[in-house]
Amino acid sequence: MVERTNAEWLADLQGPDSDSAISDLRDTLLRGLRAALSSHIRKDLSFVIEDFVQDALLKILDNLDSFRGESRFTTWAQKIAIHVAYTELRRRRWQDVSLQEMIESQDGNDFTPAILTDPGVSPEKKVTQRALLEFVQRMIDEELTERQRQAVKAVMFSGAPIAEVARRMNTNRNALYKLLYDARQRLQRSMLAHGISPQDVLAAFEQ
Repeated sequence: MVERTNAEWLADLQGPDSDSAISDLRDTLLRGLRAALSSHIRKDLSFVIEDFVQDALLKILDNLDSFRGESRFTTWAQKIAIHVAYTELRRRRWQDVSLQEMIESQDGNDFTPAILTDPGVSPEKKVTQRALLEFVQRMIDEELTERQRQAVKAVMFSGAPIAEVARRMNTNRNALYKLLYDARQRLQRSMLAHGISPQDVLAAFEQ
């Protein structure tokens, strides 16, 4: 593969003979993604990575004007490819999960953040954290509409992608963002009415 400077990459990818540069960039992205994803994908990498590279190439070529030259061009391109790959892997992870499964924990109990199982947190602080989480859970159950509860639990608790939650709720991303915004505003007002601020909750979970 031809070694190129940042300026040469941009010129070659946008020039009349761009096929060679695109082929070289494709090979670079393939090598990078194989290394980045080898510990995350157990099946044959070649099949899925080809798709990720094609999607990444399209995104890179469409955004060449946004490259500022603050790093090597190939480093910038690899970051885009990795972002594309992880976004698609996350989407595939949730594509067959129902909305009900998104808002329920695996054991059917309330959501328990990993921080509550952190051995470095003192027993006294864990009691405070759990009490605050139970309070927030109660506010979610009592103060929010059904659709707001579904959105909050699916996005904030389960970590499901916005696009997947929107699809299962038969809405779009903008409407879901608005739903989540309204839910957060309602929760904040309710918490303040009970003498607890969002800052109090965040402070209890600071390390």
